[in-house]
Amino acid sequence: MPIRSEDRTGPTGQEEAQAVGGRGTRRDRVSEAAFAWTRSDALLAIGTAANDLIGFSLGATEDGRPLTVTAVVLVVLGGACVLARRARPVTVLCAVLALGVALNLTTPTGPHFSAAFAVALYTVTRLRGPAVTAAAALATVPLTLISGGYGTVSVLTGVLSNTVAVLLVVGTGLLVRRWQQEAEARRTLLADRAVAEERRRIARELHDIVAHHITTMQLMAGGARANLAHDPETAREALVTLEGSGRMALAEMRQLLDVLRAGEEPEQVPPEPQPGAGDLGRIITESRLAGTPTEFTVHGTARPLPPTVGLTVFRIVQEALTNARKHAGGARAHVRLTYRPEGVDVEVRDDGAGARPGPARPAAGRGYGLIGMRERVALQGGTLEAGACDGGGFRVAAVLPAGAVPGGRGEERRG
Repeated sequence: MPIRSEDRTGPTGQEEAQAVGGRGTRRDRVSEAAFAWTRSDALLAIGTAANDLIGFSLGATEDGRPLTVTAVVLVVLGGACVLARRARPVTVLCAVLALGVALNLTTPTGPHFSAAFAVALYTVTRLRGPAVTAAAALATVPLTLISGGYGTVSVLTGVLSNTVAVLLVVGTGLLVRRWQQEAEARRTLLADRAVAEERRRIARELHDIVAHHITTMQLMAGGARANLAHDPETAREALVTLEGSGRMALAEMRQLLDVLRAGEEPEQVPPEPQPGAGDLGRIITESRLAGTPTEFTVHGTARPLPPTVGLTVFRIVQEALTNARKHAGGARAHVRLTYRPEGVDVEVRDDGAGARPGPARPAAGRGYGLIGMRERVALQGGTLEAGACDGGGFRVAAVLPAGAVPGGRGEERRG
């Protein structure tokens, strides 16, 4: 029976079933999930069995009842059932109740509400809907009252005590489920806001790039018109460059329209030229001055990149180095830029050697900085990988398509 290292919680047992097993049909995976548990489930099962066994032993000693092997086995089995509570919450509750009834009928003891009952009913409340929860609560009260002998405890006392226990367990489960749903809704809202803000920022940057191309096209058209009569060759070169700039501006305008949001407030100051891959040396120097030893290597033949691709490369490196300084102060970082015939690759890796206590690194895809990177890469039609390295540290790698820049000019024209 495999024991998984992660403790996952979720609104349904279906998610747990889907996480176990990578092959076979869905029914096979669900069946396998019933025999898999987390480390927390194992500890909870041990604690539940120990708690119920100690309580039963003390009660037997106080009442002068013998502690039989059958009773001990039934108590321990009730705690062991907790192992499968996530994949089969209703089945586990039924099994625990059946073992409890068997214990009460074979051993003369008064009505009681064991820890196994509480854990099983709480799990049903957390993972199942209101109808199943109500049915489970209504069935738990009478089944826990079945006993071969009440002793000095009255029936009314047993009914009241077990009813109050069921209400407390169900109420706690409902409150925890509501709290987790609200927390998940807040996380989703914050992530959506981060995506929207990043897209607005990208839209403003793309707007600046497109505006630059249009301005260049205007100047080229004016120069071609002025030289058309006495210098046709210069006019022809200007028109060729104008044609290439027009195609690039049109492609980037299409990207702009995909992310542009209405209602943007007008900029109060003129925007600065957008950075690109040619400006990586500046942020590498800034990273070194900030205390992060940073290496920078370039593979392949460097060439001008389309402005939007160059801007994406710059922002990925900038954000990744910022995260390295924030979460692994003192670690060494390595930035690698690889030019390929059909695109460009950028990788930022840190060794994590200088990691200090502080905010934990976000899981892949969960941090808002990583959300912004993924938005940028997706707009370029590329792919992004981000996650912890096996030997320590963190790695961010992006693969971006980048066609030839018309006229052989690209980022150097933005100045």
